[in-house]
Amino acid sequence: MLDDDASSPVPVPGSATEQERTESETAGRRIRVLLPLPLAEALDYLAPRDTSAPGAGSFVRVPLGGRSLVGVVWDGAGEELPAERLKPIHEILSAPKLRPELRRFVERLAAYTMTPPGSVLRMTMSVPEALQPPRMRRLCAASSAGLAALADVPPRKVLTQVRRRVLEVLRGGPPLPAAELARHAACSAGVVRDLLAAEFIEEHLAPTEAPDTEPPDWRLSGPALSSDQATAARRLVGNVEAGGFGVSALDGVTGSGKTETYFTALAAALAAGRQVLVLLPEIALGAQWLERFRRCFGVLPAQWHSDIGQAERRDTWRAVAAGRARVVVGARSALFLPFPELGLIIVDEEHDPSYKQEDGVCYQARDMAVLRASLADIPIILVSATPSLETVVNVARGRYTRVPLPRRHAAAELPAVRLVDLRRERIERGHFLAPPLVGELAQTFEAGEQALLFLNRRGYAPLTLCRACGHRFQCPSCTAWLVEHRFTGRLLCHHCGHAEALPPCCPECLTAGALVPCGPGVERLLEEVTERFPGVRTALMVSDLLPGPRAAAELAQGMAEQRYDVLIGTQLVAKGHHFPMLTLVGVVDADLGLAGGDLRAAERTYQLLHQVGGRAGRAERKGRVLIQTWMPDQPVMKALASGDRDRFLEAEAAARRHAGLPPFGRLAALIVSAADAETCDFTARALSRAAPQLPGIAVLGPAPAPLAVLRGRHRRRFLVKAGREVRLQAVLRDWLSRVRTAGSARIQVDIDPYSFL
Repeated sequence: MLDDDASSPVPVPGSATEQERTESETAGRRIRVLLPLPLAEALDYLAPRDTSAPGAGSFVRVPLGGRSLVGVVWDGAGEELPAERLKPIHEILSAPKLRPELRRFVERLAAYTMTPPGSVLRMTMSVPEALQPPRMRRLCAASSAGLAALADVPPRKVLTQVRRRVLEVLRGGPPLPAAELARHAACSAGVVRDLLAAEFIEEHLAPTEAPDTEPPDWRLSGPALSSDQATAARRLVGNVEAGGFGVSALDGVTGSGKTETYFTALAAALAAGRQVLVLLPEIALGAQWLERFRRCFGVLPAQWHSDIGQAERRDTWRAVAAGRARVVVGARSALFLPFPELGLIIVDEEHDPSYKQEDGVCYQARDMAVLRASLADIPIILVSATPSLETVVNVARGRYTRVPLPRRHAAAELPAVRLVDLRRERIERGHFLAPPLVGELAQTFEAGEQALLFLNRRGYAPLTLCRACGHRFQCPSCTAWLVEHRFTGRLLCHHCGHAEALPPCCPECLTAGALVPCGPGVERLLEEVTERFPGVRTALMVSDLLPGPRAAAELAQGMAEQRYDVLIGTQLVAKGHHFPMLTLVGVVDADLGLAGGDLRAAERTYQLLHQVGGRAGRAERKGRVLIQTWMPDQPVMKALASGDRDRFLEAEAAARRHAGLPPFGRLAALIVSAADAETCDFTARALSRAAPQLPGIAVLGPAPAPLAVLRGRHRRRFLVKAGREVRLQAVLRDWLSRVRTAGSARIQVDIDPYSFL
């Protein structure tokens, strides 16, 4: 006789059958969620019982400790923790899913930069408000009774002239909030309330969304292209129409019309129903670029940079995710926007060092843009008049395709470049413009033309000291001198932002009137120009005096309209500006960028000075460039004077290849920092003892960083040099896993470092 329990079809709780069923059910509900926190991997959760499990890429709200956080459902299997230890998710958000290629991009970028994936994910979720459902608001619309009353002939007595005006506003336009309706109809809020009570108007709830903007019209005819531009445009458009991943390097001299050329590829992507991302190094100074885009496509693109407000960021993120924003122009962070139909990426001024992020997640936006394009299987265009050596080498290796623009647009010619040897020129004490440059400025002003003076140093003077006791003003939080800014009467640290008032006497010896500025900044240069050329209209283009994009646009517009005779600025003046009457460029101190141990110093100096010089003579009038230097025999200066860029790059590449430096070798920086020097040195010594001893790898350091103290933290640096064949990240992970940090110590890893401070 069979046992009752054995013969029963209903599983007994705790039996193998019940346990298997529970495990099966739990396995179906188990999901992995990556949170925007510095976590190495996703965490396991359970999907709700009453709904289907959210798919990969879904945004969900989950518990973590005592908090409730929004994360993304991730791919792959978890650690198979016991079901009783897993917590259920709280909510599945209605935001569009994070697409597979963007999730792969997060993983690949995290692996390359040795950053926790959650920290990279956070950059894709930089606007938490955008993930929440839009807030609802009440909108007024004319009811059928109201429309019927409006149509009655003769008009009903109940409809006064004011009430009729309210209904006519609604009949001819979209639903409006009550307050906005009263404003449009020029009446009081009471009139709207009376119409609601009479049921001539009805209210309904609608989500608060930014109004849709007109998409760029790719059918509009842009400016006429030269034969060079047309040839290049056909190649770029062909790549877009063919589809698939490929890198084009649009290499055109300054003033060759690169922007209008790649606009044709942008239009082709729009015609194919795809979205486009354009990266600019200084989006706040892209006023002229934006105006060119508006003239070509009829509207402005969506913008993404740090100067736009939070509400606009929220609306733009949603518009991108929904596919409504067809073109986005932005800074490097725009690379993490959730495009559902991305079809083309353009990196303008691809050589610019500002594409490298050096805080938090250290990445090179140009290189990561290439990665994102490869994962999305779409074309990408790198644009520059002075391509980075990395791009030049990739072209030579056949990885990228070069698309040349060898001549300036229309009748414009490249400017003549002349070196001013400061060893042979006598400059008056307290002045910084050599006689040849002063003479050229006088001729330029007399001819009614404009000039640009470039000095890559903000403020009035880089150092202020006491001539009585020698005291120098230093930042209390950094090993850096304070820079005098005379316009604001303050001493500033350009590294941490510390500011203090310029005292009337020396704080060390109390001598009054003994503080003297040493060296020039752009403010001091402006003072000299005003002294030498009274009545000349001057303007400064420096980040300290430009509070935002609008101020930069107004300054650029004023220069284009000849409201200024001379523009004085830092590297911001080199960013793609076009001033037709600007015929003279003067570089006041060309040697500044060559100081220090930066391996790219020569390349950067050439790029920056060539770009600055390229502002001259971009229209009918010929341009001249005068470069003041103490080292006229330096290869960079010779290349600038001769215009032989390719020979300079060949020499630079040969030197890097011989030294095993990027792009022919690999570098990584490890920066140890701590609140006190003892902890910092202790951690650095521990790292040194565990340093890898492997063939093909050299570890330099530890050594005090050039900025040994930054924002109150002491810093030590290692530099790891390796061959291209070395799996550098794997070596570094193994090294770091054998060292424990204690107290306030932190170790930052920077793959492919650009700054060595």
